[in-house]
Amino acid sequence: MIASVLTVALLLAADAKTVTIRDLVKQGSTSIPQIEPFLNDPEASIRHEAVKGIVELGTSASLAPLVKATADNDPEIQIHATDGLVNFYLPGYIKTGISGAVIKVGTSIKSRFADVNDQVIDGYVEVRPDVIAAIGKIAANGASLDARANACRALGILRARAGVPDLLAALSTKDSTVLYEALKAFEKIRDPKVAPSIGYLIKDLNDRVQLMAIETAGVLANRESLPTLREALQTARSIKVQRAALSAIGKIPDPASRDLFEHYLKDKDADLRGDAAEGFARLKDPKDFERIERAYAEENKPSAKLGFAFAAVALGRLDLGPNTPLRYLVSELKSKFYSGVAQGYLIELLRQQKIREAVYPVLSEARKEEKIQLAQIFGVSGEADTVKWLEVLQADPNGEVKNEAVRAMSTLKARLPR
Repeated sequence: MIASVLTVALLLAADAKTVTIRDLVKQGSTSIPQIEPFLNDPEASIRHEAVKGIVELGTSASLAPLVKATADNDPEIQIHATDGLVNFYLPGYIKTGISGAVIKVGTSIKSRFADVNDQVIDGYVEVRPDVIAAIGKIAANGASLDARANACRALGILRARAGVPDLLAALSTKDSTVLYEALKAFEKIRDPKVAPSIGYLIKDLNDRVQLMAIETAGVLANRESLPTLREALQTARSIKVQRAALSAIGKIPDPASRDLFEHYLKDKDADLRGDAAEGFARLKDPKDFERIERAYAEENKPSAKLGFAFAAVALGRLDLGPNTPLRYLVSELKSKFYSGVAQGYLIELLRQQKIREAVYPVLSEARKEEKIQLAQIFGVSGEADTVKWLEVLQADPNGEVKNEAVRAMSTLKARLPR
């Protein structure tokens, strides 16, 4: 009887605290100091409610309490605090982050980790060091594997180079989800020094981890991984592994890979033909120009034609007439299925001033979707000569184009020497 009375009393007390927290949230961000003490409550549900409230308020005053909450020993609280911190720097993330699965369904978190993970903050956004340190501790030694995987994902989204040591520590686990998220984070952060530490995962028995390790080795241009990548290509368990391995090899220019590119240039698989073309593009041998241009003209499959277009432009074809390789790359920016591929190629190509100057005239006739993505590309790959062209896009009558150009200008100016 006494135990039942105590249980009811505790439930009533918890309900009262929940109501108090929710009432405080309604008062706005000035109530954060009054909510913060609930982060010390012995009842996890109350601490969780407090974290949710602080995340919802979402101002800079939320950061310190959320950093504190990352040290909680409850994995769901760690996950929600992590997502709340990311949400401050990437507004709207909390709606799609892993914490949404924890709150709504509880057991569906694994499926949420299978979602596409391609989000990153804009290049001009600066993240507080204590935020990175707090999330890094969870990545290295969180209260659960889900919390660790989520923290790895967060470090990638925040481009947290200072979190690299914690991501390397996360690799000590055998959990495939943690390994995948850590590898994806390395790909986003792009610190080439980590490449030798992940080479062994190119042989991982988990297909998803192996594919991510192969892709990351290519993005980081890890020359030491070339023998392992060639072995992965030859012993591939699936066409996906073949494609990933050849693509990665193509990102690491080495004349010794020429025979591989020759072999796959006329393969029946369109993606492999495109990957082989990428390899020739980065070898930058003028003798390959005519054959690449001929292959571009004859190719009908978009995944291969984009690769041939990339190679043709890289080897010097810069005119913008109808159906030319450069114009084709720009036009595919509005493609439902291939815009990401075209954007990736143009990001790499437009790092060269002569190719940027060849593309600028497109703006006078480009469609809205093309202008939006070109603005993004200019922000990432442009230099001082790009500023006046982003100013043109900032004056565009379309609001979406104008907004993207403003963001891109901020990204560009953060990159330019001061």
